[in-house]
Order: sequence, then C-alpha cells, then structure tokens
Amino acid sequence: MSVSRVGVVGAGTMGRGIAQLAALGGYETVLYDPLPKVAESSAEELRKALDKGAARGRWSEQDAEAAKQRVQPAENVEQMVGTELAIEAAPERLELKREIFNQLAEILGPEATLASNTSSLRVGEIAEGVPHPERVVGMHFFNPPPLMKLVEIVAAERSSEQALAAATEVGERMGRTPIRAKDSPGFVANRLARPFSLESLRILGDGIADAPTIDRIVRLGGGFRMGPFELLDLIGLDVNLEIARSFFAQGGEVERWRPSPIQEQLVAEGKFGRKSGHGYYEYGKGSEREPDPDLGIDAPTLDSEQLAKIDPADQVLPRLVAQIANEAAFALEEQIASPQDMDTAMKLGFNWPVGPVEFTRLIGPRRAVVLLDRLRAEKGEAYAVAPWLRAEAEAG
Repeated sequence: MSVSRVGVVGAGTMGRGIAQLAALGGYETVLYDPLPKVAESSAEELRKALDKGAARGRWSEQDAEAAKQRVQPAENVEQMVGTELAIEAAPERLELKREIFNQLAEILGPEATLASNTSSLRVGEIAEGVPHPERVVGMHFFNPPPLMKLVEIVAAERSSEQALAAATEVGERMGRTPIRAKDSPGFVANRLARPFSLESLRILGDGIADAPTIDRIVRLGGGFRMGPFELLDLIGLDVNLEIARSFFAQGGEVERWRPSPIQEQLVAEGKFGRKSGHGYYEYGKGSEREPDPDLGIDAPTLDSEQLAKIDPADQVLPRLVAQIANEAAFALEEQIASPQDMDTAMKLGFNWPVGPVEFTRLIGPRRAVVLLDRLRAEKGEAYAVAPWLRAEAEAG
C-alpha cells in the first residue's frame, strides 16, 4: 500500500515532532491526542516550528507553508479515517498502547500499518490482541525528531514485510535514515549504548579516575562529543537508572547490564544531574566546562603513545572500547541488526565518532578478548566474552 496520509496519536513533544516530519515529507498529516484541545495547541506549536525552521534556512518558506496546510488537528480518533500509516507516540504504558492500536484497528482498514514509537516495550507485546497483528511494527524516533536523523524500523516476530516496507518508505520521505531492528531489549542504539555508561561507572567505581578525568579521556582519546558522565547528567541520572533497571530485567539479569550502585546512591540522594543542579558535576554560575586542549591526537585511537598524553587513558579507553566491542558481538550473535545498521545507529542516534563494529576493528578482537578475560578473572561475569568475539579472536 502506498502511503499518502499519516496519522499521529499523541501530541506531546515526540508526537508533534513526528507530525512535523510527516508534513514536511509531503504527507497529509492528522495529529490526535485524547486530551481535549491538546492536538489543536500542539498543531499551532508545530506551525511555529515550521516558520522558525524556514527563518533559519532549514527548509524554504514555501515548504513550510505547504507543510502547515497538510497538518490537521483531530478532536477525535475517528478523524484518523483514511490514514494508511498511523504512528502511536503515547506514554510508555503497555495497556495504553494496546488500547490505542485496538481503537485504530476498528477505524482503519486491515492493510493500514500501525507503528509504535516505543523505546522500551516489545513491539510484539503491544501487538498482542490487536486484529491483524502482522501490520504492527515499531518506528522508534529519537528526541527531538526534527533534529535526529535516525529511525529504527522494528520488526516483531509477526510483522509483515508490507508493513515494514511502508514504515521504511515513510521514514525515508521524512528525511530520516531508517535501519531495520529486531524486536529485542532496547532495539539497536539504546542497547549498544549500554557499555558507554555502565563500563564508565565501573571504571569510576574501581578508582582508576574521577568522572571529569574519564570524560576528558573519552572526548580527547575516544573522539566523543561528550563524556559518559556529562551525558548522564544531561539525560538525568534517574531517567538513566530506570533504563538500566529495565534492561537488566528484560535481558534476564545478565551481569554486564547490572545497574551501577554509584548511580543508585546518587539518585537516592536526589542528585539527578543538570535538572537538580547536582550529579556527577555541580551546576551553577561558572560551572561551564573549559574547552579541551588540542593535544594532536587523531581520535578515536588506542595507540599507547597517543594515550600517554592523557593520563590514565591507557587504563580507561581500551577497557571501554573492549566492552563496546563485546556488546556489539553479543548483538551480532542475536542478529538484532546488520553490522552496517549497527554502526549507523550509533553515529546518528548518539553522535558516536564511529560505530561499535568500527570500534571492534580499532581494538582488534584478540586484544579485546585478552583484556576482557583478565577483567573477568579479576572482577567477575560482567566481562564474560561473547562467543562471536572469541571466535573472531581465534580466527585472526
């Protein structure tokens, strides 16, 4: 089915951003929210955003005007009739999402695609009990949708190729880069980002370096725009901890995904990061980070001479990259995405300098396995080596 009309259910920040992309992509766009007047006010904010984008040169005034004309706020869900693809952007509550999809299933034809923007729930679970569950897929956008180029097209076990193709086509016309993801915890980007925070927290807990030093090493040697603790403070320690707990539970409580006691303690103390004024850093007047010096490092690198310029980078960066490579290896075994899509996910979804497969090539499977085996002997199962990574090390 060719898509010409897109519906968005949920007119909050994510829903409004998704609707903006749909309108700019040339689709007639229906924006609905169950709360009275929310869709109307959100559509007005959307139109203002289109004007601002035109003023900044992100698109032409003509494109903005045309997109504004395509947006229709809906007072009731029945006005979604005729949409070939409906995207749900409601809060992360399973029963709520199922209720929305069952409502849409009554209104839309059986060939219409139903897409969930969920980031933490299984798409297959959302589809349970929905008529024609094969038309249910995931379309996981990143926040804010108008700026973030990635969209994960999530294939549940019963998702049809027709529905996945429709979601992919819409994602492309929205100007996003779609990747195909397996319906598994965290899908692709959020899963592969786990070691960036969790291993950094273990390094902090081992007393190798403090948070600002680890951040500096990761920026200068790793080539990341932000260090892990800067990013945690920005996201919110409480939000990140809930994500960590969810991963740990959904993944069968594997040790490498165990939430950090450091983060548990800080959250218990009410230190949530930027929004509370306290996290791994203190925020207030004069707390801005000094620009990093140019040390002549061609990041990302694991070259010992280069890392010697940022003490104790040689104890931090190889360990972090080894865990990134290890998580990528587990993901490859589970076939959550292609190697190319995994790298694309991290570069577009989290602004990594290179993807996890590229990081694996940087450290080399043999070096990664030697380091992880030593850490496992010293510290336990959080460093258990993925069979795929060990096989690559032995073959190389």
